[in-house]
Amino acid sequence: MHLITILKTFRPSFLLLTPICVLLGLALATTSSSHIDILLFTLVMSGSILAHISVNVLNEYLDFKSGLDLQTRKTPFSGGSGALPEAPQAARSVLVTGILSLALTVAIGLYLVSITGWPLLPIGLIGLALIIFYTKWINRSPFLCLVSPGTGFGLLIIPGTYG
Repeated sequence: MHLITILKTFRPSFLLLTPICVLLGLALATTSSSHIDILLFTLVMSGSILAHISVNVLNEYLDFKSGLDLQTRKTPFSGGSGALPEAPQAARSVLVTGILSLALTVAIGLYLVSITGWPLLPIGLIGLALIIFYTKWINRSPFLCLVSPGTGFGLLIIPGTYG
């Protein structure tokens, strides 16, 4: 197992944004309800973090496989973690981790839709599209690359948590 490499591809310093957005959604939800279901909150937090891990890991994998990681000057905000160029033998494990985290995200999302209702489904489908299309299509457009994180965190995670 290539645990250290996989963990680096999570881009842990960026993952902090996810619980902040979920907690903001929770804070908004407490303004309209005094009861917070801990199980639902835990599922929302887990699904959101898994979605963020999925997009990060799949982006790392696809950038490595395309050769982009070897051509890009690494900065704190671009160029990836550098984990796969340092340990290319971990590429398959990273891909499996990305797919597994995406599958768990979908499973949690479907469960949440089944217990909270269909209005959550469009939020989940847009989030799923952002994850799937992020590296191959969204990153090709500077504008989409700029607005997609704000869409994912601000327009999907916060209202999805509130809902």
